[in-house]
Amino acid sequence: MQHTNTQDTFVGLFVAAGIVGLFFLALQVSNLSSFTEHDSYTVTARFENSGGLKVKSPVSAAGVKIGKVSAISFDPKTYESVVKLSIDSQYNTLPDDTTASVFTSGLLGEQYVNLDAGGSDEFLKNGGQIEITQSAIILEKALGQFLFKSAEEKK
Repeated sequence: MQHTNTQDTFVGLFVAAGIVGLFFLALQVSNLSSFTEHDSYTVTARFENSGGLKVKSPVSAAGVKIGKVSAISFDPKTYESVVKLSIDSQYNTLPDDTTASVFTSGLLGEQYVNLDAGGSDEFLKNGGQIEITQSAIILEKALGQFLFKSAEEKK
């Protein structure tokens, strides 16, 4: 079978397309796919434990991604995790009594912040704070409590 320049060109294009596809797949998996900043506003939520939450983790409401985590810090006075949420400005009608919870997508998936809307007539504003929060459930801690309780019952 003869090698032609046309075959070499098509193989090269196919390999290049595969590399570009893997690059975009890696961006999607790592949450780095958005190169442009959307118009957004920032609110703060405080958690006793933010678990494995990371900067750029999704923020969702009713299963729809409405923003991302923009910063995570530790407050040495209250010993809480302070999480700044960057919410797309098109979702500016979240009530100010909205609750925030740290959830895990799937059994071992990434963690994200879920917002549940309250019933207030006032809305969250830029620089506002979400007062009602629920921390992440730490799987190791829950298993430890279950095993400890089981051992106590057997005595």
